[in-house]
Amino acid sequence: MKPRTQEPQAVARENLSRRLEEVARVNLRPIASPLPMGFVALAIATVAVAALNLGWIPANEGDAVAFALLAFIAPLQAAAAVFGALARDGVAATGMAILAGTWATFGLVLLTSPPGSTSDGLGVVLVMSSIAMLLVAFGASLGKLVPALVLLGASLRFATSGVYQLTGSTTWKDITGWIGLALGAIALYAAFGALLEGVQGRTVLPMGRRQKGRKALEGGLAEQVVDVTHEPGVRVQL
Repeated sequence: MKPRTQEPQAVARENLSRRLEEVARVNLRPIASPLPMGFVALAIATVAVAALNLGWIPANEGDAVAFALLAFIAPLQAAAAVFGALARDGVAATGMAILAGTWATFGLVLLTSPPGSTSDGLGVVLVMSSIAMLLVAFGASLGKLVPALVLLGASLRFATSGVYQLTGSTTWKDITGWIGLALGAIALYAAFGALLEGVQGRTVLPMGRRQKGRKALEGGLAEQVVDVTHEPGVRVQL
């Protein structure tokens, strides 16, 4: 029995694939890490809102905090989200995008509501943002533990803030304020650690890098691009 020959279309497709692999080029552009920018913005936002929660900033000065969230924090984190996507880090991009949208929403509600009031609508948004951040934190934990801890803290902060908005309880108001201060400290540590990594090209402060997170900083060029053909922007579908 004669061996079955390949169909002409299959042969042509295989030949075309081989030629494309020989001539195709994927261009990558080195950029600075957006994580320090995003984490610093998070620290400023959460501490400012915590000060408002705890009464260190009078309720009638909430407009100043709202303007800071809208004009300073949200744009920084939106930029961090964009550059996170350009850096091929979907977890960082998603986390920063959620933070940017949540703080912008918080700022708009704060700006347009009576001082010291709560909002059920904002409460629902915060609870859903908390769930979304929890999923992102899990993704981050597979590569970088300290950034994952920051995102987990943001999830907890949004959850308690959402409960306060839904219940109007002063107890939850204080709880979310103190959690906000703790999150600010962790976010500053993560920002400084990421900043030092960018300057030194190596881990200076422990960031809990493991698996692909460790390879991203310590691996060679081949390890950074070996799977690039399967990444969004190269493959035919997301």
